Amino acid sequence: MKRKRRFPAGAALALLAVAASCGKRGELPEQAPPAVTFARPVSEQVVEHIELTGTTASSRTVDLVARVTGYLQSVHFEDGSMVEAGQLLFQIEPESYAQQLALAEASLRRAQSEYDRQAGLLQENATSAASVERWLSERDQAKAQVEVAKLNLGYTRVTAPFSGRIGRRLVDPGNLVGPAVNTTLARLDQIAPIHVYFTLNEREALRVWEIVRKSGTDRRAARVQTPIEVGVQNEPGYPHRGTLDFVDTAVSSSSGAVAMRAVFENEDKILFPGLFARVRIPFGQPQPMLVVPASAIGSDQEGDYVLVADAADTVQRRPVVKGPLTSNGCAIRSGLAAEDRVIVAGLMRARPGSKVAPAPAAPGGPAAHKPAL
Repeated sequence: MKRKRRFPAGAALALLAVAASCGKRGELPEQAPPAVTFARPVSEQVVEHIELTGTTASSRTVDLVARVTGYLQSVHFEDGSMVEAGQLLFQIEPESYAQQLALAEASLRRAQSEYDRQAGLLQENATSAASVERWLSERDQAKAQVEVAKLNLGYTRVTAPFSGRIGRRLVDPGNLVGPAVNTTLARLDQIAPIHVYFTLNEREALRVWEIVRKSGTDRRAARVQTPIEVGVQNEPGYPHRGTLDFVDTAVSSSSGAVAMRAVFENEDKILFPGLFARVRIPFGQPQPMLVVPASAIGSDQEGDYVLVADAADTVQRRPVVKGPLTSNGCAIRSGLAAEDRVIVAGLMRARPGSKVAPAPAAPGGPAAHKPAL
């Protein structure tokens, strides 16, 4: 007869403790929902606008050339400086042209004197009318020669046709210049006012013309009244304000866009030719729109969206239609309500359908609305 083995009571209790501890190790502790920060959309009066990229160009440009032949005598400007209209820029040796003018004036005096004498003789029937006509022609030719000589003498002084910024001199004093060698002396650009060129795609162009049509404004008047705002790389926002002064006659068949030009006074000379410019064209009357921080808007294959925390603190993906940028963020045309809690911080921890612990953004904090540059 086999005898049953008995375990001590202490050993049994130890086995129960080990089994209990093994069961606890296999269970994961419940984790708290991730913390996120939300902000409610802010209602603002927003003006619809189009944002484009353009380039600056001088409103007038001229290549200064030598119109008479001679040695360049002197230069009267500093390279790259601002010059005024009528300012002397280059002096070509004038002595030979001054002598030609003196000879022409002497010929005119002789022809005038002989014409007067022949006209007096004709009164006395001492000469023929043909002789008088011949000297009249001689006098008129001499007058023309004087005018040509004066022009050539004036061309020895190369002056600025308008105020602007001149480039470097391309010819130094002592060199022979003139039309025979097609001498370009320097380039002058007018930068006040200055132009900005840009293109508008067909869809946006039709949109603008539709707004103009509905407003009942004539297209020519609308072009003059359309404000254009511009900013360059080192400037926040769009500090320069000008007007639209040119729209091309047709949409380009190759690019599908229409070329446009705006003019800016540029009195402070900050803008100069060749800059890339951010262009904004506002149109229409201000309309109330909800604005959220631009960083809260995501985009994927389905379009633009924001993440919101609903009443049960569950993350939802909300498709939205973006509007123009404002000083506080991005306007939303549709997809949001004023009471929505838009997640603005902790977006990497927020997954649609998951629980979160939302907290409101502190005023002026990192998650608050920030200006969009």
